[in-house]
Amino acid sequence: MKKVLRISPELFFDLLIIVLGVVILVVSVRDGLGSFSRPGTGMYPLFIALSILVFGGITFVKQLLSGETKRVFAEGTMGTFYMMLATFALWILIMPLFGYVIITFLATYAFSKVMKLEGWVKPLGLSAGTAVFIYLLFDYWLYIDLPRGLLG
Repeated sequence: MKKVLRISPELFFDLLIIVLGVVILVVSVRDGLGSFSRPGTGMYPLFIALSILVFGGITFVKQLLSGETKRVFAEGTMGTFYMMLATFALWILIMPLFGYVIITFLATYAFSKVMKLEGWVKPLGLSAGTAVFIYLLFDYWLYIDLPRGLLG
């Protein structure tokens, strides 16, 4: 009896990862690789693309050979997924208004509550630590302007 290939969500996602690796590979070659002594702008993305292709290919073949179809989400976790998706969408939409650091604080707090981090001290500490780290990394150390919003 011949086995029918079913496209599971995991298999489809693995295929998308491989396509992403190919796109990054093409763009990096188009940007110019240069040489090892004088690397061009495409050298680093080339290595990233190759690693994405290798690991994505391994995952794709492993999933293809296993033939198992598992549920993507466990019972009762779709609500958590939709809340995380809504938080990401609001993070992007509200960022120009409130600025990157403040909205990152609020989004991290929302993520930690959606993932049921206990109490309110731990989520606030995680949110404050993430916001401070983001500020120090990008604004202070790397001198990269983040959206400041109306308040900044």
